[in-house]
Amino acid sequence: MTEPQITKDIIAAHGLNDDEYAEILRILNREPTFTELGIFSAMWNEHCSYKSSKKWLRTLPTTGPQVICGPGENAGVVDIGDGQAVVFKMESHNHPSYIEPYQGAATGVGGILRDVFTMGARPIAAMNALSFGEKDHPKTRQLVHGVVEGVGGYGNCFGVPTVGGEVRFHPAYNGNCLVNAFAAGLADADKIFYSAASGVGMPVVYLGAKTGRDGVGGATMASAEFDDTIEEKRPTVQVGDPFTEKRLMEACLELMKTGAVISIQDMGAAGLTCSAVEMGDKGELGIRLDLENVPQREENMTAYEMMLSESQERMLMVLNPDKEDAARAVFEKWDLDFAIVGETIAEDRFLIMHNGTCMADLPLSKLSSSAPEYDRPWVETPAVDAMDDVPGVDPIDGLKALLGSPNYCSRQWVFEQYDSQVMADTVRIPGLGAGIVRVHDTDKALAFTSDVTPRYVKANPVEGGKQAVAEAYRNLTAVGAKPLATTDNLNFGNPEKPEIMGQFVGALKGIGAAVGALDVPIVSGNVSLYNETDGQGILPTPTIGAVGLLNTLDDLIAGAAEDGQLALLVGETAGHLGQSALLAEVFNREDGDAPHVDLDAELRNGDFIRANRELIGACNDLSDGGLAMAAFEMAEAGGVGVQLDSSDTPFLFGEDQARYLIACTFDQAEALMSAAAQAGVSIVTVGKFGGETVKLGDTEATLAEMSAIYRDAFGGYFA
Repeated sequence: MTEPQITKDIIAAHGLNDDEYAEILRILNREPTFTELGIFSAMWNEHCSYKSSKKWLRTLPTTGPQVICGPGENAGVVDIGDGQAVVFKMESHNHPSYIEPYQGAATGVGGILRDVFTMGARPIAAMNALSFGEKDHPKTRQLVHGVVEGVGGYGNCFGVPTVGGEVRFHPAYNGNCLVNAFAAGLADADKIFYSAASGVGMPVVYLGAKTGRDGVGGATMASAEFDDTIEEKRPTVQVGDPFTEKRLMEACLELMKTGAVISIQDMGAAGLTCSAVEMGDKGELGIRLDLENVPQREENMTAYEMMLSESQERMLMVLNPDKEDAARAVFEKWDLDFAIVGETIAEDRFLIMHNGTCMADLPLSKLSSSAPEYDRPWVETPAVDAMDDVPGVDPIDGLKALLGSPNYCSRQWVFEQYDSQVMADTVRIPGLGAGIVRVHDTDKALAFTSDVTPRYVKANPVEGGKQAVAEAYRNLTAVGAKPLATTDNLNFGNPEKPEIMGQFVGALKGIGAAVGALDVPIVSGNVSLYNETDGQGILPTPTIGAVGLLNTLDDLIAGAAEDGQLALLVGETAGHLGQSALLAEVFNREDGDAPHVDLDAELRNGDFIRANRELIGACNDLSDGGLAMAAFEMAEAGGVGVQLDSSDTPFLFGEDQARYLIACTFDQAEALMSAAAQAGVSIVTVGKFGGETVKLGDTEATLAEMSAIYRDAFGGYFA
């Protein structure tokens, strides 16, 4: 089949600008073939090359004694003691999910699971962070249903528990929803598998499902804004099969025990192109591929289509040739394709052959590590104007507004569609604080959370970036876990706009300061830019996924209060209402500054909670909705009422940071007061739990009424 001639329109359709195409001509000293243009486009797009973000990603703290493998591999690896490691990462599937919600979300889950088991880890937990447009937008209902069903459909069938996450709604996401998927797995610390190829003349082996035309151009599509041609992009969305992925995982983990694997790489974004180039580049080798040997499920596929297909459930491996028979037998047993499709070569070449014809001959190193890198112009986000006074509000009415909002009501309608109990190691189901999963056959457990408050980041990117890390740190601490490390999913608009790039730079400065101060290094992550439709960008949404360790389940702190317990507030309260949930939901305002994050106080107060966990009956961190929301959540989870002494709006609904609410007995409270004085930690009694009412100052409502609002709101909007 004759390939198309390269034209300006074809170059533009591949997302390459004039300077980038000129660089391709300089590298090759000739015009590229159509297949070569597609390969450059795939490797140099934003989604694969991080060309706008690399400079700033290098500033993040990524190392520590607990870190076995930081950014650069399929997932990060962190030591959890006893020769074991947790392997985890978060990644976006935003653009595909807006175009085709079910398959976009499903294949996002599938991709992140492959990132984990490619490293030799068996997945044990999944989370998701979802951002949708306003609830009444004509597309939101379809997106919510499609995305939630896609996440559940893939994760439930694959057999991994979904243990946590977040869901938000805001008009800024009307034209571009966000689907961020997280997965974590367990591996032996000395049996981690990496992607760098080694050895010349080693077989390159294709593993898993057959290649089709689904997802061709997906990575390039994910590196561009949307416009009114969005529906035409549907063919670029991949189609997933969780049952095939389950077999692929079992086959890969079995294969890894044979000694056959020299290196292995998931075929994710840009498919065969990206996986082969990354393996070769990391090993400083070239790769030759013979595409006629690639297993195909469609007829007459071109070299271009095979190289850029993002068909799911596929891996690429460099094989120890002495183990070929054993490796092939494993994949035949699991009824999966096993095909030798090329070999490693000494020269710096990416050589693509198809039925004896050379379709591409490129310097491999220029495709990955030598991809363009931009120092985008950026402007600092201006300081926000002083906030007008916030009127007082009846505290019960204010709390009802939060409980009935799709942003703060119970997510029961969502998480009940996910299997959170499969594998039988889930200690705590979603719905209150961090998810917790036992480390099988041990007394240890891992805690998982994901957090960000986009309103804060828009108002003040530095403080908002800090706050995302600090809230994740507090969520882990509140269940008694020692925070270990983090992964980030950096969702922003068009980086070619200096104000958007300024949001990105500011957020990374804040994230970097926080992960350094709190000793939770970034070990993996993903950048998703160009989240815009017709020039309207999303809120800056740098989601932070975090993992913590409980050395024994005896260290677990409950999240539900009990009748007769006192309510103690840890941390200083100034009543910060700027960018608060109360301001947004009651007054329809998004003004004022983000709350200041005192990292020393976060560290000090977090250490205090963990050091005194045996004195704490239940704990919740304070974030959106402040004290009133945290107290209600703890009370409602325990089926008891709560009485808070104050009716002051800033005190009840302020969102000052570094704070926790504790439920404990009178004797425990006395001991905590003494310990806090010695530690230099602020702690005050603010009320008590018990009875059948929620009472804030002098106003009250029955717990049953408030609980019904909280539990029924989400289903009322979307069921």
